[in-house]
Amino acid sequence: MSKLLVINASSTPCEKSYTKGLTDLFLKYYQELNPHDEVIYLDLNNEKMAGITLTTANAATYWNQEDAHKYIQQLKDVDKVVVTSPMNNFNISGLMKNYLDHVLLANETFSYKYSKKGEAIGLLPHLKVQIITTQGAPFGWYTWGNHTENLKGTWEFVGAKVNTPILLAGTKLPPLNQMSPSEAALTLEEQIKKGAREF
Repeated sequence: MSKLLVINASSTPCEKSYTKGLTDLFLKYYQELNPHDEVIYLDLNNEKMAGITLTTANAATYWNQEDAHKYIQQLKDVDKVVVTSPMNNFNISGLMKNYLDHVLLANETFSYKYSKKGEAIGLLPHLKVQIITTQGAPFGWYTWGNHTENLKGTWEFVGAKVNTPILLAGTKLPPLNQMSPSEAALTLEEQIKKGAREF
């Protein structure tokens, strides 16, 4: 039995969230294959930490027990993580950025000690990560903005094994913008099933 942490970083209401539609479908197939796994939900909308941005005013206290170490320990205590984020202004959501800023802590989730050529050593090699992302524009429209690859590289940096990411692109254009989130998720059903099997 594995412990699976699902991190929601979308500020869109659930009934309108394409990210949630994808995640729900992924979890449906995953739980059919792994009915005894424990699923833990972390909605960053409900976490004070996810609203705290690093500034000069709080730099000395930013990585504290309540806002950082608690969430780092959670990552150490689970086996798998589903990371979900829409594209906001050509990047990951602000909620996800604040979360990552809190958990990407030297000597906790990565280290340069004993590394060669200055490369970091990830301290979360036990984790398997599934990234689920959405964006309003078709893939490749914004060559400078690839939030999916940003997330993939970040989780690999801390040593996690990242499953092939699932991206639903073009949600603000027909035909996806005329579908409900659950209907739009079905356009990637085979990819989602495959991801669930491999995860």
